Amino acid sequence: MSTEAEPPRADPGYPGAPLTLYLVKRLEMVIRALLDDALRPLGLTTLQYTALSVLRSRGALSSAQLARRSFLRPQTMHEMVLTLEKRGLITRTPAPGNRRILLASLTEAGHALMTECVPAVRELEDRMLIGLSPQRQAEFRGVLQHGISSLAAIAVARRIAVGGRD
Repeated sequence: MSTEAEPPRADPGYPGAPLTLYLVKRLEMVIRALLDDALRPLGLTTLQYTALSVLRSRGALSSAQLARRSFLRPQTMHEMVLTLEKRGLITRTPAPGNRRILLASLTEAGHALMTECVPAVRELEDRMLIGLSPQRQAEFRGVLQHGISSLAAIAVARRIAVGGRD
């Protein structure tokens, strides 16, 4: 049994080219590895950074909402929330109207750490986009957003079909 990954299937629209999904996954893997390296000196993993950045942009969220928006399973997010809370980066307070739901929010220390992350994250993004004109960068972002929107609709429909919520 070979330990090497299978070569990507060719995209039928571009003979000999790998599927776009394969390229996106490869990009994600490279980004995660480099982001882990960049964030390690600040005491964060890429997954923790993602969760904190979601809270920074969205405000207070339940663990379930944070898990969905951070692309993690609820059990994994629960452990992460406990870790981030123990580090003083987030705080949890009961939700108005349903005191059983705890909403996670960034603390001052969490906001400060996210500010410290900006240079490392910005440098990585700049390196990824180097050589692309501002117009091509905007096009790249637009194409990625289109793909996310197109596939997110499928994910929402599946959650609804199995009785979940967004």
